[in-house]
This record gives sequence, C-alpha cells and structure tokens, in this order.
Amino acid sequence: MITKRIIPCLDVKDGRVVKGVNFDGLREVSSPVDLAEIYSESGADELVFYDITASSEGRKLFTEVLEKTAEKVFIPLTVGGGINTLDDFDRVLKCGADKVSVNSGAVADPDLIDKAAMKYGDQCVVLSADIKMEDGRYVVYRKGGRERTDLDAIEWLKEGERRGAGEIVVNSIDTDGVKNGFDLTLLKEVCNAVSIPVIASGGAGSIEDFITLFKEVPRVDAGLAASIFHFGEVKIEDLKKELKKEGISVRW
Repeated sequence: MITKRIIPCLDVKDGRVVKGVNFDGLREVSSPVDLAEIYSESGADELVFYDITASSEGRKLFTEVLEKTAEKVFIPLTVGGGINTLDDFDRVLKCGADKVSVNSGAVADPDLIDKAAMKYGDQCVVLSADIKMEDGRYVVYRKGGRERTDLDAIEWLKEGERRGAGEIVVNSIDTDGVKNGFDLTLLKEVCNAVSIPVIASGGAGSIEDFITLFKEVPRVDAGLAASIFHFGEVKIEDLKKELKKEGISVRW
C-alpha cells in the first residue's frame, strides 16, 4: 500500500492564516510561520501555503513569510497563489519552496504547465483545481473560487497531466470548510482519470473522515486539511495513530 501523506494547508491573507467556509467568510487564525513550525514538529508530512488573494488582487505572492518559514521548516513545502509566469516559479523556489502550485495562472495560460515542467521537472509542478458540481458536471473555478470558468474539471486535470504536472490537488468548493467529509465522488472520478498523485482537499472534519477517504478512495495519495488542525480539533500524531490502527500506511 502506498504510504499516505497528511498535509496541513495554510491559507494566507495579509500575512496571516485564515479559514472560511465554501471559500468565503474568512477569519484570522494565526501567524503562518508559527503554525508551520508547529506542524513540522508534530509530524506533518508536507505543508501547503496558499496566498489566497494574490490572484484575485492581481499581485505577486508573499515572499517574506515564505522565506521565514523555509528557514524553520524542514519538510516539503508547496506554495501557490499568484503564480502566472516562469519568473513566479523561479521566485518562489528561490524563497525556499520545494514545489509550486499553479491554479488560475494555468487556466489563463495552460502552456505554463509545460514550460515549468520542462524547466524545473514535473515533480515541482502541482496543478491545483477549485472544483464545484454544477448541473451534473464538475466545473473549474479560478481566483480563489471567485470566478467560474467553462472548463470541465475532469478533462482539465487530464490535460494538466498530459502537459507535465507531477501532482494534482483537488479542492472541492462544495465541501470546503463544511467538515462533513471529503468529496469522495469527485475524488473517485479524478483518480480514475489520471495516474499522477492526487491530494484530496476540502471537507475534513474528523479523524474518521481521513480513514474513510483512504479506504474508499485508495488511489488518493494524501489528505489535506486546514481548520481542524489550526483549531486543535485533530492532532496530526493522533490522526496517524488511528490510521495505522486501521491498516493504513503512514509516515512516522
């Protein structure tokens, strides 16, 4: 069995970690540098940083926060938000990121995926997609879930794999922040469509949700969550212990 990864996600706005429901109603949580250090020490396998308003505000992703975090954290760090060019990839990687997550920038210019994979390697390119079910089909949203596109989500993720993305993050807008569990139907469809690693995001509310995720969709490589970790509802060490009891392989 593939070893499953547990990944806390830090959504950053104005230099602070925030969290909302269905991509809306944001509230401040803590310092991203402090939280990242805590997660690194408590057994997180990786960290994901999103500057959630960089794309919608048309600005470049924060760098000072990223540099400070990279100095203190020694697990893989994926960073996204406002990634629109190869220069953005270069800047983020030089600040200490291990992987770069591209979302709105890839929708606007799909060739960005090809170019980044060719220059930095596909292992560095993470295609993130904010997805919502509408009229019986999965649709891609951009700019932090604020702007609807006409892209069919499944076809878009397949195209992303063909272009060189090494990993996919599936962000379900329908389940984000609701804490009723991951969007298993969507995740099954994505896993059947692509062969690269898939990270599930949106909906985790308990340890049981992770157990269900990995048992119901065994092709999922990692579970990503934010508020349940930020507010201490679930401790990563406890989560991994329970996953191990259920026969699910995790890293220690």
